[in-house]
Amino acid sequence: MTRALTVLRAGPFTTVQDAGRPGQAALGIVRSGACDRSVYRQANRLVGNPEDFAVLEATYGGLAVRAEADLMVVTTGARCAGPFPHAAPTPLRRGTELRLGPPETGLRTYLAVRGGIDVPPVLGSRATDVLSGLGPAAVADGDVLPIGAPIEPVPGVDVAPVPDIPGGEVTVAVLPGPRADWFGDAGWTALTGQVWTVTDESNRVGLRLDGTPLERLRGGELPSEGMVRGALQVPPSGLPVLFLADHPVTGGYPVIGYVADEPIRSDVDRCGQLRPGQTLRFKAMTS
Repeated sequence: MTRALTVLRAGPFTTVQDAGRPGQAALGIVRSGACDRSVYRQANRLVGNPEDFAVLEATYGGLAVRAEADLMVVTTGARCAGPFPHAAPTPLRRGTELRLGPPETGLRTYLAVRGGIDVPPVLGSRATDVLSGLGPAAVADGDVLPIGAPIEPVPGVDVAPVPDIPGGEVTVAVLPGPRADWFGDAGWTALTGQVWTVTDESNRVGLRLDGTPLERLRGGELPSEGMVRGALQVPPSGLPVLFLADHPVTGGYPVIGYVADEPIRSDVDRCGQLRPGQTLRFKAMTS
């Protein structure tokens, strides 16, 4: 019996994601991987996978799959409409379909299968990097995704008591960046003192924000500098871009700040769940 999932409907945008390709920025390769790393790791733990196994990342639900063998699956992240239980490991019998409606709040839902999505790795990872084109193509209707063999015990958790993704205004911590002096105290106050709106041009590369533009104190441009997840880069429009999983390796616009990206539950993860139209505030940290 072939261990696989058949994709009946890919939804608005679904990709295979894992822990990414860390440590290769010198080669021009960004880490990529799951946009919300904490709930991605949680999904793998709930079905007894190592934390770096590949899963499906569904943007705004709409994913429908059929099990081609008896499997164990779980969803985490944005809770989707429908009868399927959330954050609860569930058997998916051969021939059974799983359909995810749109989430009530949040943007990205992670579907983990015990054994992991076993598509061929590219440079050591099964992650789809939408900016560089590395990794497998975005999931499409009719794809048959192989599932690997389980290698760890089932954890025996019935349901994880996790809160839903917030749907209102979100506040995240921000530290000054290497080019904060290009904007001065007035620019920093403007960044942290207003409400920003996520635009519909946002994607896995970054959140594009709308609000009162930030004004520079100096003109000119920078030589390209290294970029990281969580960087707040300010292009000539004055409207910040908050870089997410598939950010560029380098950039030539000044970085005014960095959103906190701690390993347990990062504010960048929270930003990866923001929808277009949702609002965001930055709370200044000094260290």
